[in-house]
Amino acid sequence: MTHAADFHTLATDGAARVGTLTLTHGVVETPNFMPVGTRGVVKALDSSDLVAVGAQMMLANTYHLMLRPGAETVAALGGLHGFSGWDKPTLTDSGGYQIFSLGPQITEQGAAFASTYDGSPIMLTPEESMRVQQLLGADVAMVLDVLIGLPAEEAAVTSALEQTLRWSERALAAHSRTDQALFGIVQGGVDENLRRYSARATSALGFSGFGIGGLSVGESAEDRNRALEATLPELPADKVRYVMGLGDSEGVLDAIARGCDLFDCVWPTRLARHGKILTGTGDFNLRRAEFSRDPRPLDPECGCHTCTIASRAYLRHLLTTNELTAFRLLSIHNLTYTLGLVASARQAITAGRFVSFHGERIEARIDSAGSRNR
Repeated sequence: MTHAADFHTLATDGAARVGTLTLTHGVVETPNFMPVGTRGVVKALDSSDLVAVGAQMMLANTYHLMLRPGAETVAALGGLHGFSGWDKPTLTDSGGYQIFSLGPQITEQGAAFASTYDGSPIMLTPEESMRVQQLLGADVAMVLDVLIGLPAEEAAVTSALEQTLRWSERALAAHSRTDQALFGIVQGGVDENLRRYSARATSALGFSGFGIGGLSVGESAEDRNRALEATLPELPADKVRYVMGLGDSEGVLDAIARGCDLFDCVWPTRLARHGKILTGTGDFNLRRAEFSRDPRPLDPECGCHTCTIASRAYLRHLLTTNELTAFRLLSIHNLTYTLGLVASARQAITAGRFVSFHGERIEARIDSAGSRNR
């Protein structure tokens, strides 16, 4: 397999780093955040919205696209890029998280589960995941991994780690698309020794980038940070490091401080659809009655499309009356905030002031009770 991902570090500040990830469909500045387009679309938004909020890369979901409309259909319509109209870099997950959430029967062969659409039996193997992802044609494919929730017994974490390594070897053997990078996935729960072992073993397989999986599944922020600190020194410095499923402000900044480059999560858009607004000085629920006559924008410091045209009162009205436009406008704001956060982190690292930037951002989001806003 030819590696189709070229990563270069441009600046560092402690462990934090700024770089570029060059993929078939463009260059991604790192650290960066990928909005999640589960079915080939970020809910309520189109490609022009993603460009406007500053997105450089989108994540799509292998599991859902393989079931509907089917990988062959997507391939026949120009692959994920032609099908969705998004011409910038993309990444497809392997389906591992979805089969984890569905509670499948996992064997050495793969994961057997029932379709969430019609209940039909499905066997997802490392080879099948590769076949589907190559048909979808994203810039980056991920190996099929075994994900377990935390906390978990050491024996279960070890078993998942070892099976992920065996499946990784099978994925490498099955992957042949030269314009698509393949990333390995590090497992190991929050056990520092297991993380080190998994990172070393996964690195030795020769992937063109690395996902750090098995986190954001119930562990504390402190445990997650220790797991990252154990993992990162064992990964090649010239390859990109992607923390899978991490999207909250504090978690992303903590991970950037430790040398991570890419992130994804449904967090910003899912919160938006429920009326929770992200800002640099703390989050708030727009459904609260106090905003019913509030003429201010969601965030006076934000220059996004939503904050330019609409008041809190109007947006609350749209939200509480279930107008679909609310989902678009609030998602635009939350993604603008999230992508602005990583852009500001890049600027701070380049200027050599990331430590103070990190502290200032966290402090600004501490509420009056002294706990982090969620």
